[in-house]
Amino acid sequence: MRLLGGLTLFMWAGVLNLRPACGKKTQQEVDTLSDSDAQFCHGGLHVIYPELEVDGCMVVPRTERLREKISVEWGAPRVRLERAEEAKKYTLMMVDPDAPSRNNPSRCHWRHWLMVDILGSDLQKGDIRGSVLSEYRRPTPPSNTGLHRYQFLLFKQQDDRAISLSEEEKSSFGDWDPQAFAQRFGLGSAVAAVQFLTRNAKD
Repeated sequence: MRLLGGLTLFMWAGVLNLRPACGKKTQQEVDTLSDSDAQFCHGGLHVIYPELEVDGCMVVPRTERLREKISVEWGAPRVRLERAEEAKKYTLMMVDPDAPSRNNPSRCHWRHWLMVDILGSDLQKGDIRGSVLSEYRRPTPPSNTGLHRYQFLLFKQQDDRAISLSEEEKSSFGDWDPQAFAQRFGLGSAVAAVQFLTRNAKD
């Protein structure tokens, strides 16, 4: 993780299971990264906001109003994967598995962003374009709900079939199953994944 003002903090990365699971957290929520959360990230995906680059699993610091900016001010980040295959197409998902809270994820997963048909050549440059199925929605964790995980999952499209949301999926952002969606369109497993954790900036 890099603060783009030049301050370098710690970075966590893992190469184990990327499955974005819903579930309760048994220990008291504190602003540190658990081992299981650290193991989510793999594949070299970079998510780049104006003053913050997420290049591994991390908790967004309280400093420099970063939690407020990511929830209120900044729009969609740049997304880069240097090892993307130039001629291939990719699907990008951003989800919150902790809606409305990690202790009660009754709306898991909340879909924050969904883009398909992203060219690998654009991913290499961090200038992604494609078909937007869900416009980017900023992370806005409700007050007093603890840390939320915001997970970015990148899939390589295996064929030329058209990818779309069903009418039922279009009607709601919550209760979405990214794995079922990936399976429906033959996307396989995510080739890269990264996440950041943040809480309501006023908490």
